[in-house]
Amino acid sequence: MVRPLFRTRIKFCGLTRAGDVRLAGELGVDAIGLIFARRSPRRIAPQEARALRDAMAPLVDVVALFMDNDADEVREAIAHARPTLLQFHGSEDDAFCRKFGLPYLKGIGLRGADASLSGRMLHARWPHAAGFVLDGHAVGEAGGSGQRVDIAAIPPDMSKPYVLAGGLNPDNAFAAVRAAAPWGVDVSSGIELEPGIKDGALMRRFVEEVRRADCVELGEDNDLKECYACGR
Repeated sequence: MVRPLFRTRIKFCGLTRAGDVRLAGELGVDAIGLIFARRSPRRIAPQEARALRDAMAPLVDVVALFMDNDADEVREAIAHARPTLLQFHGSEDDAFCRKFGLPYLKGIGLRGADASLSGRMLHARWPHAAGFVLDGHAVGEAGGSGQRVDIAAIPPDMSKPYVLAGGLNPDNAFAAVRAAAPWGVDVSSGIELEPGIKDGALMRRFVEEVRRADCVELGEDNDLKECYACGR
C-alpha cells in the first residue's frame, strides 16, 4: 500500500553564495533562507542579499531569517532581499512578527522544552504565524547549530504546518521525514563544507532522500523514529 501523495517541502538555509542559490533552484528546493541574525556565522549584510536574490529561480520562496533584530534592521533586510516569507527565532512576539506585512514562521527550540509545551500554546502565542520551525536548539540559543531535534518532543496537537529543523543531513533525512511527517524540512549545516558554504553533492543527496521518503510504502518504516533518534 502506498501512502497518500504528500510532498515534503524543502528549505535550504544559510546560503551565502549565488552559485549555491542557483543549484538549489535546479534541484527543486522550495525555499532559500537568508540569515540576518547577528549571532549567526552565516549572517549576510542586507546589501549582499541583492545578488543572492537575483540568483533565485522562479517559484522559489525567499525566506529572511531574524533573531531579535530591531524593526529597522528587519525593514532594511526586506528592502534588499525582497523575501516572500519571514522567519523569527528570537523572543519576538506575534505583534512584532506581523508588523512587516509579510507572512511569517516562528522558530521554536525544543531542547529542554517544558513537558507541557503544546501546539495549542504555540498557536495561542503566535496566532498569526503561517507555521512553525521546530528546531533542536534550546530556548534562547541560535538555530543552525546542528543539534538534532527530538521528534518525541514535537507537540502532538500541532494544527498549523511545521517545518522540522536541527541536525538534518542526507544520512538521516529519510528516517526523519518518515518518523515525523513534517510539512517541510529545513537544513543548513548538514549540507555544508563550512558555515555558509554549501556542498553540491550533499545538497543533491539531501533532496533525493527527502523525495525517496515521500514515495516509500506504508509498513516499511516502523523503526525509523528509533533510527533517527540514535543517528543510524
